[in-house]
Amino acid sequence: MGREDTAQRESTRESRFEQRDSRFENGREERREELGSAPRAFGPGPGLEQRFKPPAAKTAGNKLFVVLLFWALLATSVALWMFGTPPSTLSGTPEMVTAGGRVTGLVGGYLLLAQVLMMSRVAWLENWIGGHDLMRWHRQVGVYLLLSVLAHAAYITVGYAMSADVTVVDQTVTLFNTVDGMVGAYTATGIMVAVSMMAIRGIRRRMPYELWKWLHWSTYAILILGYGHQFAGADLAKGGFAEWYWMGLYALVIACLLWGRMVEPLWLNARHRFEVMDVVPETATMFSVYIGGRSLNKLEAQAGQYFRWRFMASGTWWQSHPFSLSAAPNEQWLRLTINAVGSHTTGLRDLRPGTRVFAVGPSGTFTAGQRSRQRALLIAGGSGIAPIRAVLEDLPNGSVVIYRASDADDIVFRDELRSLAQRHGHELRYVLGSRHEPGPQNLFTPQGLRELVPDVRHRDVYVCGPPGMVQAAVATLRRLRVRRRQIHLDPFEF
Repeated sequence: MGREDTAQRESTRESRFEQRDSRFENGREERREELGSAPRAFGPGPGLEQRFKPPAAKTAGNKLFVVLLFWALLATSVALWMFGTPPSTLSGTPEMVTAGGRVTGLVGGYLLLAQVLMMSRVAWLENWIGGHDLMRWHRQVGVYLLLSVLAHAAYITVGYAMSADVTVVDQTVTLFNTVDGMVGAYTATGIMVAVSMMAIRGIRRRMPYELWKWLHWSTYAILILGYGHQFAGADLAKGGFAEWYWMGLYALVIACLLWGRMVEPLWLNARHRFEVMDVVPETATMFSVYIGGRSLNKLEAQAGQYFRWRFMASGTWWQSHPFSLSAAPNEQWLRLTINAVGSHTTGLRDLRPGTRVFAVGPSGTFTAGQRSRQRALLIAGGSGIAPIRAVLEDLPNGSVVIYRASDADDIVFRDELRSLAQRHGHELRYVLGSRHEPGPQNLFTPQGLRELVPDVRHRDVYVCGPPGMVQAAVATLRRLRVRRRQIHLDPFEF
């Protein structure tokens, strides 16, 4: 009976794909042409390279604009204090130390706003910067935020202690008991230190995803407490343009936070009303969830993007996890493919058709629209085949796929990959075996990768899989002098 059920599920899935492919093939070809990848566009030739327009060129300046805006606003934040502070007030060492505390406090306040904005999930920011870079920036800014806040507390306390000719301990007690907003400031600093300690990779990897998410949300409490402390200070309490400037920054960040975290998700789910259609086993540990909904043709999602999914069933409703689409979105269904590695993902195997789903997204720039070259190479391992399989539908004819797996039983979407390869002239290369065997070891060496893909330097490379595999692949690509802008990583890898 189990074999009959499996055969029936496979037949249903094949029928589902046949219906979708016959209906949407023209749409996919139109999408490829929009992305600069017409069917005849694969292959060498000077005329071809001149005609090719990189899809990424449309958004090439967005990231630079955000970087310049970040530094311009940071400089403005400090400059407003400098222009509003008479030089006569900085005549002695205590005053200079206190001034250092004020400057680091302004820097910390600005970086806190930048951190919250990067956590807001507002679509334009993630689309402009990309999930991987946004996560990298978030970590880097977090380090400088903590340092600036600690420096602010130290400089202010020492400066005031020097002016009052008291010990640092006595001055700390005085500040805590007499200055408005100091209780909140100390509380915010303590929360910030705790969150920073939890962000250490060794600790972070041992924490459940949901626990880490709830702890990270405490950053919003830091924003509220920091607001009271910052506007209680003498620099902004006196009013003027500086006060309106900072109020404007806070208003912008809070508006983005509300829009990205509340308005967009509620509108998305009210419009599409997602629900589970079917759960299909793929391998011993991996399975696919098909999700239906209303007006899916109006869903602004791209192959390779991900959503944060919350399945409204017993035991799973209280958690949301990010899963990439494993097939290009269409008006009939969405598909995500999951590797059962924990209690939550294992429980998703038992989802029943009709289960309501709350989704947040789409997110990510692991898409064909980020290409800067005519040809593409895709490297997948483990559950990383999910976004690789999806984005392959939008990539140009003649792309190369390298699929890393332990053995043949671990290969997912074998028939679908073969069908896409035959239809669009893609090359499939399976690298099987343990990490200690010659084939897999040779794969992530400059010579080995060049043997498989001689023109690798002239391709965009999409990499998704276990962190160790991704790091090895990126290191090899960099040794082969593949430019960073040609390397595209799924945001979950780091």
